[in-house]
Amino acid sequence: MVLNLDNGPENNSRRTQFLKRIVDFAYNNALHVKLAYYPPYHSKYNPIERVWGRLENHWNGELLDSEEKVLGLASTMSWKGNMPTIEMVEEKYDSGIKLTKDEMQNYEQRILRHPKLGKYFVDINPACA
Repeated sequence: MVLNLDNGPENNSRRTQFLKRIVDFAYNNALHVKLAYYPPYHSKYNPIERVWGRLENHWNGELLDSEEKVLGLASTMSWKGNMPTIEMVEEKYDSGIKLTKDEMQNYEQRILRHPKLGKYFVDINPACA
């Protein structure tokens, strides 16, 4: 599985909690995962960014003052003839939690970074472990 990511603050390749979760997911499911990050200021190449732009145009300056309004407007949007699947995520996501250097070293040993572009290409392959 290849994941194209924007290298934002929540999922960049040095984010300890993100890497922990994605490595655990790959190993628990025996799934080869490649993380491919778009370089800075290249959002025009990222399809999800175009969807966000379409959604912002669809909202057209509406005041998003309730969950119902946000979900309702999002569910009536279309992009290239496709309607989105809308789902409210209720679970709490803990923030501010970091792995220690020793814990992170364990996870770094389970991934392979591209020799010259390590920040932008990460390979997680449980079969090679």
